Amino acid sequence: MNYRRFGRTGWKVSEVGYGMWGLAGWTDSDDAETMRALHRAVELGCNFFDTAWAYGDGKSEQILAQILRAHKSDSSGGPDKHLYVATKIPPKNRRWPSTRTFTLDDCYPPEYVEEYIEKSLRNLGIETIDLMQFHTWEDRWLNDERLPRSVEKMKKSGKVRAFGPSINRWEPWNGIRAVLEGHAEAVQVIYNIFDQNPEDTLVPICQMKDAGVIARVPFDEGTLTGTLTLESKWPKGDWRNTYFVPENLKSSVARAEALRPLIPKGNTMAEIALRFILNNPIVSTTIPGMRKLKNVEANCAASVAGPLPADLHKKLRGHRWDRNPTSWSQ
Repeated sequence: MNYRRFGRTGWKVSEVGYGMWGLAGWTDSDDAETMRALHRAVELGCNFFDTAWAYGDGKSEQILAQILRAHKSDSSGGPDKHLYVATKIPPKNRRWPSTRTFTLDDCYPPEYVEEYIEKSLRNLGIETIDLMQFHTWEDRWLNDERLPRSVEKMKKSGKVRAFGPSINRWEPWNGIRAVLEGHAEAVQVIYNIFDQNPEDTLVPICQMKDAGVIARVPFDEGTLTGTLTLESKWPKGDWRNTYFVPENLKSSVARAEALRPLIPKGNTMAEIALRFILNNPIVSTTIPGMRKLKNVEANCAASVAGPLPADLHKKLRGHRWDRNPTSWSQ
């Protein structure tokens, strides 16, 4: 595993982290296999774990707590022997994504923020959270002077080391102010072969202000694994049914098929998708969802494989897909 500096925090984090939504928020998750996958990730050098209270109403955080206890004195977690915990406070109104009509009181009033910091600390069984994120974000909330004070208070309390927004789907510009004004030590943003728009302004500003960049959704919710078809279906209640509506499934499968001829023999689309992200030196870590042992091993191996050849990277950049939030965006 290779490690990267996490912005001005100075943390050395694994460039392939662990996204924990699927462990508690999707169907077909097996808790025993989940634990084997998490332990294997630590063995392979993964030391950055991204979870959220909303992933199973605290279940994902509680799963991570077991890993933290098991590896508390284990040196396999990375260069500084620490497993980094990033979690998120859900919006009070439980609406994803945010809209321009939502106020700070609708989503993150200060007393509510303090309440959920305590809930996450209890779930995780720790005294300090490395990175606390808001699970939705509007830069204009910073017009409310209570928000900067709330962020500063959480860090001064000793219960949170760093703060950052998880930026709404396909809106990387809606987080720039948090970085520019110095409130955010990191941002979490959708960035992959299709969604390259963070490179336009957000990533350069993160570089300028020395903020960490967490690239989420590296496989475009599964499209960039190359396994989706027009007949793909999920069990009732699975979130993917509301994301891959017919309009999106058709477009997504077509985009993946257009990529397929570029995948070198002996490689998978998923590996190339991860290595595309890691070609960007400003990215601190990417957080693929991993529920199975084989996926942990394959994704961690993408770090070992190193950068993509320049000519392949250039061709992949031509598959940028500029999208705007729609009625089914989440």
